[in-house]
Amino acid sequence: MKLLTFAASNSRQSINKHIATYAASLATGADIDVLDINDFEMPLYSIDRETETGIPALAQDFLNRIAQADAVIISFAEHNGSYTAAYKNLFDWASRIEPKVYQNKPMLLLATSPGPGGASSVLATAVNSAPYFNGDVKASLSIPSFYDNFDLGIGKITNSDINTALINIVNNLTNNK
Repeated sequence: MKLLTFAASNSRQSINKHIATYAASLATGADIDVLDINDFEMPLYSIDRETETGIPALAQDFLNRIAQADAVIISFAEHNGSYTAAYKNLFDWASRIEPKVYQNKPMLLLATSPGPGGASSVLATAVNSAPYFNGDVKASLSIPSFYDNFDLGIGKITNSDINTALINIVNNLTNNK
């Protein structure tokens, strides 16, 4: 199984990248492709820009990475209750090529934040909107209080209940593909 994983954040120290990468590492035997959305930075989307210069090739490259995967894990950072501008821009450009961005891939959607909310607002938005873009959401999990529940030194969730929940949904994603 080829598993694409990434954080919907352009922070170089993204806590969501830690969560996404850790979740993917739980998929026994999977070929893991860790995508960094910084590699897909494009001008801010507008219809005027699209008309004047066309769609950047990076948007197609992003869609190709999704197409090559058997399943996808995304961990969403929350900026003011919504997607990060970097992810939304990438998604908007890609959707101009293929409105069904997620290409019917089975997905696990995650989110975390330093606070007790665990980026649950953006996660709810992602879970509710993914099916409109052909995302087959198998499960989702919000991980609250990242620094209390994840050990950066060992790269692992330390809260046993959260870790067990994550293991179970990753196993469900990869075993039922």
